[in-house]
Amino acid sequence: MCLESVFCARPLHEQVAGAIRRAIAEGECRPGDRLPSARELSEALDVNVNTVLRGLRGLRDEGLLEFRRGRGVTVAESAGQRSGLQIRVHELVTGAARLGYSRADLIEMIRGMP
Repeated sequence: MCLESVFCARPLHEQVAGAIRRAIAEGECRPGDRLPSARELSEALDVNVNTVLRGLRGLRDEGLLEFRRGRGVTVAESAGQRSGLQIRVHELVTGAARLGYSRADLIEMIRGMP
């Protein structure tokens, strides 16, 4: 068994969020578009609805999604501008973790840049 696969497997909620993040970045989901319900997404992705909700909340916290009572989950108006940068930051954090660097290590590296 490869140790990399054991230590670098991404949690399901991050995989769900990554799939939605890519759909936004590639223009499949545009600002203002409404996403399917968490239940519909969980059935389509064959994962627990709580896993989907955790991924959606993470994207909301990143500013890519908006939760509106009665209207469901929509792609934020600012998502088009943020998604490219957000994807690169996520890749940086993930890649650094694979190399054994923590987020604190990355922050220190960034602070040290001119």
